[in-house]
Amino acid sequence: MERGRARPSAPPGWARGAGDGPVRPTSAALGRLWPLGVREVVLGPAGALGEWQARNSRHTLPHCVDQVVASGAVRNMEHVAAGLVGGAPHEGMHFSDSDIYKTLEAAAWDSVRGTGSEVAAFVADVAALMGRAQREDGYLNSWTQGQHPELAWKDLRWGHELYCAGHLVQAAVASERTGGDERLCAVAAKLVRHLLGTFSVVDGDAGLAGVDGHPLVETALVEYYRLTGDEAPLALARRQVELRGRQDVDLPTSGLLGDSRFPLSYFLHHVPVRKRSTATGHAVRELYLQAGVVDVATETGDGELLGASQAIWEDLFGTKTYITGAHGSRHRDESIGDAYELPSDRAYAETCAAIASFQWNWRLLLATGEARYAEAMERVLWNTIAGSSSRQGTDFFYSNTLHLRTDHDDADEDSPRRRRPWYQCACCPPNLARLMASIQAYLVTRDGTGLQLHMPFSGAVSTGVPGGAVDLSVRSGHPWDGELEIELRACSSPRQWALTVRAPEWVGPGQVRMALNGRALEPAWAGRYATVTRRWEAGDRLQLSQPVAVRTVVAHPRIDAVRGCAALQRGPLVYCLEGHDLDGATALEDITLDAGHRPEPTADVPAGLDGYVKVALSATGRRSGPGAGPLYEGAAAEQGADAQAEQAGGAQRLTLVPYFARGNRGTAPMRVWVPTGGSGARP
Repeated sequence: MERGRARPSAPPGWARGAGDGPVRPTSAALGRLWPLGVREVVLGPAGALGEWQARNSRHTLPHCVDQVVASGAVRNMEHVAAGLVGGAPHEGMHFSDSDIYKTLEAAAWDSVRGTGSEVAAFVADVAALMGRAQREDGYLNSWTQGQHPELAWKDLRWGHELYCAGHLVQAAVASERTGGDERLCAVAAKLVRHLLGTFSVVDGDAGLAGVDGHPLVETALVEYYRLTGDEAPLALARRQVELRGRQDVDLPTSGLLGDSRFPLSYFLHHVPVRKRSTATGHAVRELYLQAGVVDVATETGDGELLGASQAIWEDLFGTKTYITGAHGSRHRDESIGDAYELPSDRAYAETCAAIASFQWNWRLLLATGEARYAEAMERVLWNTIAGSSSRQGTDFFYSNTLHLRTDHDDADEDSPRRRRPWYQCACCPPNLARLMASIQAYLVTRDGTGLQLHMPFSGAVSTGVPGGAVDLSVRSGHPWDGELEIELRACSSPRQWALTVRAPEWVGPGQVRMALNGRALEPAWAGRYATVTRRWEAGDRLQLSQPVAVRTVVAHPRIDAVRGCAALQRGPLVYCLEGHDLDGATALEDITLDAGHRPEPTADVPAGLDGYVKVALSATGRRSGPGAGPLYEGAAAEQGADAQAEQAGGAQRLTLVPYFARGNRGTAPMRVWVPTGGSGARP
């Protein structure tokens, strides 16, 4: 890949040749932590994350390869390469190129574990195809080139040209960092030169002063700078952030790709980034934008800009986030709603928004070192992201409802009763594939003092520490139990250095127990992080134990949709009630949870989930009565509701399963928030 100047210097102790991951801040970045590379952390096959990543390699990634071919996304580019301008219809969404690029990125990250022949052939063929389809000036977009060449950069509102370009650049960065196909890197280098020659970088230059209706290119340009050392892409990324929301910057549309009913807030182009404090608009766009804002802020040392993104985080996670970590409460516009507008049955909660949230929180964690960002990552990973794909890894939810009614209509593609193998708008499956192919790069960080483990896993770590290098073996039963053991297999450093572990939000004060080589010790605590600093030696074992209790959770009273309801959690996992686990005569909508009886964990997992779920929950509930009856009744009937419930069915044992495991036994009604009685009062 072409380089503008010397590669930015690595952080102190950075392991050269380790294979940098998706996010690699430079040593000059405004931040506290640096991530380990994709080769420095290896997930063990017996751990939950290792099993998930292996499933991604064996099933999800090859499935995505097959589908981007079958859906016509690759044919669109073949038509452009053959010069068929207007001679063949475009198949799929006009931004289908991005599905190809995300699949290429997933293949690059997956290659560190060895690439299957089918995937390797796909990468080689498509990299060559992209080179043939690319214009001489570097422009590449199959919809524009194949259907309306005259509209290049003329429909920034709906065209997704910069969005697709961003995914192409991210794929090339992944390929370069893992030793992939040089042709892909050459295409990206040519495209970046085109962007730099087309778009404005400062006021008054001859470039096009415009932003894309769908943010994403910002993160890609920053990462390209981090890879090459060329500061021009960083300047363009910063310019994209600063232009967004300016009233003098147009968001043009051709009228061919989208209608005019969407307000500028949908595109996050209504208020300048630095002046906003409220999360709004299309959820995926908002979250991708914020990831780019943090990248730009850290690489330019702009604390004010970082603070602006943190203000959006405070609003979003304080008032607009589902218990599963998901975002987007409105199907209309796939958007973030008002404060406390979090309906369960109408939750949009798009999978791509969950992935974007994970990526944004990772950047905030690197910048600040604050545990709340790691906690947000853990919540969304083990609930919404984990639940968006099937146990087999080849079927997917686009939206992730928290309440599926018994008679829900399955006709609407964006809210199906079951996971589907692909979608017309297929953004989510390859997005999942690229995240899980690189998930090991989001677990451990380092700084000048030592290593930090943010999410438990089973596997191995080989990296640099102050004064030398270390090999660690990590064993954890996460997310099913609270046991963690870190053993030093080798350590060459003669100096003291720190090993830090995060205690999760669901563990109470004083409940964490730590031992070193079998002897209890009290670590140094800083917020949710426990640190042990010493001169480590091969054979040292650090053990951490914490209870994983079942918690009954109630929502803020302003979340009207779930007032009078409760949800059950255990560790990072949110649980749900599925119709499969009720007798055939009981409707899900007629069940109430008996909050007076404590739910308990059980290893008695429902048939069909054995081996996938290790702990279910056993609770007590009641059947509230027949579903038939008037839609509304007077106060006298309401006063007798509890007696009616008692008469109707009495106590029942309920089995709840992890939310991520829902929908793996066929279609059934499901709910996370279960009513606790007939009065509707908050328990």
